[in-house]
Amino acid sequence: MPVKGRCHCGAIQFEVGEMPAELTSCNCSFCVRRGGLVAYYKPGQFKLATAPSRVWTYQWGDYLVQHHYCPVCGMGTHSEMPGFENGQPDFDNPRIAVNARLFEDTSWETLPVKHVNGREDW
Repeated sequence: MPVKGRCHCGAIQFEVGEMPAELTSCNCSFCVRRGGLVAYYKPGQFKLATAPSRVWTYQWGDYLVQHHYCPVCGMGTHSEMPGFENGQPDFDNPRIAVNARLFEDTSWETLPVKHVNGREDW
């Protein structure tokens, strides 16, 4: 069953195909400041329900990841990136990282959370 999400003001809205099995909490410099709990999806499982021109993007470092956010309320909504399952960027297996705290009408709080040490491992 599809799950809908949105930023605080509702200007950025999205939908994913289903609830994730788990969430990820990362302690890297970006994730700690953003404060999201991430659910990962394949691009075909994510649908942006807002005109792409309304979404702003932040990139830094090696510019491999596009972090998207709302220009109105400032909420970080999702990120687009290559897969990193083998420790290296895999552009043939991209993924979308969605801030699960933005899911509407769901109980994301009950999902297990995997902690990633991005501060030291990346």
